[in-house]
Amino acid sequence: MRINKFLAECGVASRRNCDNLIKDGLVTVNGKVCKLGQEIDEHNDSILVNGKKVNLVKKYSYYMMNKPKGYVSTVKDDKERKTVMDLLPPSVGRVFPVGRLDYDSEGLLLFTNDGDLCNRLLHPSNEIPKTYLVKIEGSIEDSVIERLKKGVIIDGVKTKKCSIRVVEETKSFTKYHVIVTEGRNREIRKLFLSAGKEVKFLKRIKIGDLGMSGLKRGDVRKLTSEEVDYLKRV
Repeated sequence: MRINKFLAECGVASRRNCDNLIKDGLVTVNGKVCKLGQEIDEHNDSILVNGKKVNLVKKYSYYMMNKPKGYVSTVKDDKERKTVMDLLPPSVGRVFPVGRLDYDSEGLLLFTNDGDLCNRLLHPSNEIPKTYLVKIEGSIEDSVIERLKKGVIIDGVKTKKCSIRVVEETKSFTKYHVIVTEGRNREIRKLFLSAGKEVKFLKRIKIGDLGMSGLKRGDVRKLTSEEVDYLKRV
């Protein structure tokens, strides 16, 4: 088994973040520093992360959180900011966040120790839609919205097509539902910034058809078996 897949299945982190641990030299196999892409024998090799032995998970866990602003979506933060892990009850056990919501964003965030499901939800080829509530000051002309929906160049790469529709409009602000199928860093904020508008509020409200079911800010609950089955099919 490839080392990043093994670590993800052990509930260490997503495959992407496991690669970062390997790059930083924090993973050893049988006492030797591991290399990216290394194949391991998951049943006989001794694998340590930051000096602690890791083993395959026998039972997977799945949770959702209504993430508040002011937390980073990572297991540890090198700037010593508060992380979403600080909001998890001790009974949750060893899980990691699936993807990210930036420090100033809030809303639906999933946690699991199921590396395969995490990879499925994050892999760009699966194009799983994610719905956000976005608030800006003022409004944007319809012609500009149509341009944003078709994709714009951000950081040298064109964004995929997205859905944008007005859900509330006043003289001072406009709220939109935005559906994207990519997971690029701060994509929605940069999308609106390309139209000259700063996002004042950003909340993820759905992953596929999965919503938060009235979950309050900062609260966490276990996913139902039906919800887990849905995420494995979406």
